Amino acid sequence: MTNIPETGRTPRVQIRLVVIQILVLSLLGTLGGRLWYLQIREGEAYAKEASGNHVQQVVDPAVRGSILDARGVPLADNETRLVVSASRTELLKMKDDGEAVLTKLAGVLGMKPKEVREKVRLCDAETPQPCWNGSPYQPIPITDEATPKQALQIRERAEDFPGITAEPQAVRRYAGPGGANTAQVLGYLSPVTDEEITKAQDTDSPYLRSDQVGRSGLERQYDKELRGKAGVTRYEVDNLGRVIGEAEADAAQPGSNLVTSIDARVQRVAEYELNEAMKDARDVWDRNTGEKYKADAGAVVVMEAKTGRVVAMASNPSYDPNAWVGGISAKDYKKLTGKSSNYPLLNRAIQGQAAPGSVFKVVSTAAAVQAGYDFDGRYNCSSSYSVGGQVFKNFESQNHGSIDLGRALEVSCDTVYYQLAHSEWKKDGGINPKGKPKDWFYKAAHQFGLGAETGIDLPNEVAGRVPDRQWKQRYWEANKDAWCKQGKKGGDYVEQIAYENCLEGNKMRAGDEINYSIGQGDTLVTPIQMATIYAAISNGGTLYNPTVGKAIVSPDGKQVSEIKPKAHGKLPVSKQTLAQMDDALEGVATRGTAAWRFGGWPQDKIPMHAKTGTAEVYGKQTTSWFATYTEDYAIVMTISQGGTGSGASGPAVRNIYDALYGVSDDGTINKKNALLPTPQKKLPKIQTDGSIISPKIAKDPAKEQRASQQGVPEQGEQQQQAATVATASPENRETRRRRRRRARRLT
Repeated sequence: MTNIPETGRTPRVQIRLVVIQILVLSLLGTLGGRLWYLQIREGEAYAKEASGNHVQQVVDPAVRGSILDARGVPLADNETRLVVSASRTELLKMKDDGEAVLTKLAGVLGMKPKEVREKVRLCDAETPQPCWNGSPYQPIPITDEATPKQALQIRERAEDFPGITAEPQAVRRYAGPGGANTAQVLGYLSPVTDEEITKAQDTDSPYLRSDQVGRSGLERQYDKELRGKAGVTRYEVDNLGRVIGEAEADAAQPGSNLVTSIDARVQRVAEYELNEAMKDARDVWDRNTGEKYKADAGAVVVMEAKTGRVVAMASNPSYDPNAWVGGISAKDYKKLTGKSSNYPLLNRAIQGQAAPGSVFKVVSTAAAVQAGYDFDGRYNCSSSYSVGGQVFKNFESQNHGSIDLGRALEVSCDTVYYQLAHSEWKKDGGINPKGKPKDWFYKAAHQFGLGAETGIDLPNEVAGRVPDRQWKQRYWEANKDAWCKQGKKGGDYVEQIAYENCLEGNKMRAGDEINYSIGQGDTLVTPIQMATIYAAISNGGTLYNPTVGKAIVSPDGKQVSEIKPKAHGKLPVSKQTLAQMDDALEGVATRGTAAWRFGGWPQDKIPMHAKTGTAEVYGKQTTSWFATYTEDYAIVMTISQGGTGSGASGPAVRNIYDALYGVSDDGTINKKNALLPTPQKKLPKIQTDGSIISPKIAKDPAKEQRASQQGVPEQGEQQQQAATVATASPENRETRRRRRRRARRLT
């Protein structure tokens, strides 16, 4: 075998290696040159172009949780509507930016082309509403009121409507069960603002630009729980807005449901009775002003006495919260906020401040006992009381001679409280006190929770005002210059008051303390504060934080977080004094200033307690107050420029109690007609799928109650009723006449 020398193959191998090396070096050189070209020479241009490629997100809104009454009846929920939306991205791909498509769409929807075009333009500092303030990559809703026929036209002719969708979507609905409006308690929604997005971005509940957030009421207070978490799909898009890929997607999580202590049936009755009371007051002649009462605003609170839970809360004037759904029009917004609107957005139960009048006397009674005066002592209830040449008169009571504090509450004797307050003012050193005054009357008001928020779970509650020495000093410092400029010695009433305030507006004068003792002067309270106080008298002295929310229920129903009642204080009275005040307030309803409104009431079965109040307001007609309680409930009603407490508010409060307990005109109790004879304790039943069982509710519980309890008698009963009316007192006779007139209107 012949051996081939090893050196025979060497030149060919070496040549191949050289060729490979040359090719590798050439490729590396080419790549390096290309990299230099892209990164150095053209790097800035390509970086600029690449910056147009970024991620955009499309939001799938979460279904907002429902707000339910105590029995599970929806007060605010969601309904499926046909929503027509436009994709701005698709429209901008068209030569005319989609103008032809939008014009055609306007014809189908019965809208003006301009109106549709404005809906899809983006909001900025120079673009007024209507416009879209959400993501430009989000489908922009044109209308949520499309008919099935319109939606079908759009979907069947999809080639004529590129970029347009017509799909069912969940939209907020304020159901108004049985006619219960509950507007100020529920609140409303509107789109989130840029400022809110910025503030919340570092919190555990950030906002998305497409979010709707609560603006008032429960919608705002429990917004985080109700809102849920929106689903987000992130798309990678180029600098022309074209989608080039999907990055990631998060599914939407529905919001939790809020169960409240509101009973929709009682709520409807409260709203109806308040409105009727105001209408009736406008038919009554005010002899002080020479015209009929204006009765321009009012509020009523129905509260569980032992827990502070709110069963009903009505404010008048009111509005339809559905006006905010889908965006409010400029016309409707003006109706709700303009000067002539009387501001229906205000919840006057927690934001309406007024002098309390004689319903304040429970505070003054407690203050007098704290100061050392005997509850059972004897005090002169004269027809007037003079201080420094000024005469202070009784308003609702006459000269009752020597009486105790209990009887002073029953007949609402102003002059007894004038004397007590004046005596304490003198003990404290008069207008120039030495040392630290005891100020029992002002101290007691603070201990009763006045001058501070009650802590109710609704936003924007106001604190009212206790005009003590500290307040007077601050107020004088803020207004002294204006008073000195306006004041004139010997001028008209306003000028003389300004003159006196300029000189000594920071000093506690005798007249200040005298007026304060009967809830007049600069004292301001809210209905929710007075309801809290009278509920505390009923329950043994505990001041509860009023609550509307009762429980938070997760969407699947597996987690239930009950909102327990919380207390913020105790009444500053002993058990003995509290029992004495309780007896006196029962006397108000049976033989005092409210007795004519509770004629025929089953006092032996359901003891009723009450206090009337008529507050004088400079430049306006008197404010009506009526504060009441039973073992179960406290009800307080007030009507601005409505007249006397028992005259204007009394009948309405009586009718609410009739509905609660099923009490008829003759005093009998029909349990079948009782809406809520005892407070609702149990939560609504939750089914395995998380849904909450909702009982049926009458079309109008208020009218049904009137028809069943105060309806027109059958023909066979008319003679018997006529005999009853003939022997009734004038006050009860007039009450019955009024009830029959209302019953006729209802039937």
